[in-house]
Amino acid sequence: MGERLPVAPRERKPALAALAVLLILVGALGATLLVMRAGDRISAIEITEPVPAGERIPDSAIREVEVADGSGIDYVEWGKKGLLGDYRTSTDITKGSVLVGSMLTQGENLLKDGKAVIGLSLKGGQFPEGLKVGDTVAVYRVGNDAAKPAAGNSGNSGGGNTLLADNAKIKAVPNGTSDSLSSSGAAYSIIVDQSDAGPLTLAASAGEVSLVLVPASKG
Repeated sequence: MGERLPVAPRERKPALAALAVLLILVGALGATLLVMRAGDRISAIEITEPVPAGERIPDSAIREVEVADGSGIDYVEWGKKGLLGDYRTSTDITKGSVLVGSMLTQGENLLKDGKAVIGLSLKGGQFPEGLKVGDTVAVYRVGNDAAKPAAGNSGNSGGGNTLLADNAKIKAVPNGTSDSLSSSGAAYSIIVDQSDAGPLTLAASAGEVSLVLVPASKG
């Protein structure tokens, strides 16, 4: 009585232990590679000021920015900035956008169907302070004939309605820069619907055009 039965010694399994250690090492290595991969960066081009569709991107509108590599996004690398002069924008590019290949095209005629470019010569008081390339403006007729309906203008219902275009885009400003409009009598360009081009051109030739800054259309 009181004697214990003999206990069989535990069987050691070195192969399983080694496999467990190997799996731990492989998992750690995989996690390390993922972290290192996520840390890979490339130098890309960021747009620092709005550029309308159909325009070349000036050197003053770009800067170098670091982005993650391997994301599948077709970023335009900073080292290719010297080639930008061979391309035009295929869409309106907003400030702060990182340039990708789909934003550029080598086509020359990029004005959208149904649109027209109108040249204006504006004086002080005919535009608000701070207008820039890419801004959306409403175009009004001012002066002695402002109350007269403009023939052929689909946006004008007659009477005192002097609206010539309600969703025009600033395409170019004096000296080909995106600086605020400030020079009296200098030439500017805006993009409007073709249906508004005729009456707007007549009013512009008479110096009876005024611009009003409005929110960009979401359509």
